[in-house]
Amino acid sequence: MLNTTLCYLERGDEYLMLHRVKKERDVNHDKWVGVGGKFQDGESPEECLLRETFEETGLTLTEYRYRGIVTFVSDRWPAELMHLFTATGWTGVPHACDEGDLEWIAKKDLSALPMWAGDALFLRLLEENAPFFSLKLRYEGERLAYAALNGTPLRLGPEERKKN
Repeated sequence: MLNTTLCYLERGDEYLMLHRVKKERDVNHDKWVGVGGKFQDGESPEECLLRETFEETGLTLTEYRYRGIVTFVSDRWPAELMHLFTATGWTGVPHACDEGDLEWIAKKDLSALPMWAGDALFLRLLEENAPFFSLKLRYEGERLAYAALNGTPLRLGPEERKKN
């Protein structure tokens, strides 16, 4: 199973979002996501978080919080265990990202952006300041077919299932 990190840098009522538009063969192409990426051999979640955030933004995190684990299962892509973080402190000067365009987006505007349906679920948990959680998401193509929070299946309505 692939291990990755994902981080949402938080500035007041905004998150730093990455619009993934620069790579043709990108499972996240044209979607809006946080920053992060794949573990290198021997890295801890925190080491991966710090390296990936610096590589993608030029910023060095100084205050961050480990928020949860998200297990992605798909009929098209390899299974992934994503370590989810938020950050409220950093130093450095931001730079352009070679994977997409970075932009501060108001949290209230996130639902209008193209993103994975499951991302909306964990972004809501972050906003609710949920305690550390385990979220399982199963996709059929780009459609969210199943979700479970801390082992309990969630009831998904049309809005949660929709393809963005």
